[in-house]
Amino acid sequence: MEEQAMLATPLAHAIGVWIGALLTLMIFSFLYKDNPFYKFAEHLFVGVSAAYWMTVAFWTTLIPNLFARLWPSSMGSVLPAVVNNQREWEYAIPLVLGLILLTRLVSRIAWFSRWAMAFIIGYAAGTNFTRYLQSDFVTQVQSTMVPLYEPQATMIATIGNIFSQIVVVGGVICAIIYFYFSKEHKGGFGRAARVGIWVLMAAFGASFGYTVMARISLLTGRMDFLYQWFIGANW
Repeated sequence: MEEQAMLATPLAHAIGVWIGALLTLMIFSFLYKDNPFYKFAEHLFVGVSAAYWMTVAFWTTLIPNLFARLWPSSMGSVLPAVVNNQREWEYAIPLVLGLILLTRLVSRIAWFSRWAMAFIIGYAAGTNFTRYLQSDFVTQVQSTMVPLYEPQATMIATIGNIFSQIVVVGGVICAIIYFYFSKEHKGGFGRAARVGIWVLMAAFGASFGYTVMARISLLTGRMDFLYQWFIGANW
């Protein structure tokens, strides 16, 4: 039995490597043209990902945040710490809204799901407003309101800090001027607006470059998998 267990592990590993390599090559086949192999790998990836995240959401979101609050005494085998908690009836509201969302699957009453969707979107917009206001607006304003001179810094650091802060503040002002349409963009005002366009393009380019680097890291991981685990494997 022990020998069979020892043999089963390398066999399962080899099968997993072959499956991963074949699916990776199927995805890469799209570089030539769209084909059934790519579509199969794409649909398999989407289906497995959806099933995986649905399972994760059920056990990490619904169980502790809904069922454990409505029926804590029944969660002993999953969450022993909540067995003695009091039942929180207010969590029946999201349960009802979730059930109403499922009416989307029934054509006769599919319109009923719009009420739940409207409530969810409105609630999310209201609660996320302050968070995005703090992270995207207030933080941006704070980043432009920093001292240019720090006594404890060296001369080179001070010059670099002054230059960088002038660039940041000037870029923010020029970008705001570009979106000010109550005055015609002519003369010095128009030149500042054009500088704002360059600042926006630089910001968009940096964001796009970061996204490309993330995709390249995924590509590097798959190439490393093919090289080390598939081609370099001692079959």
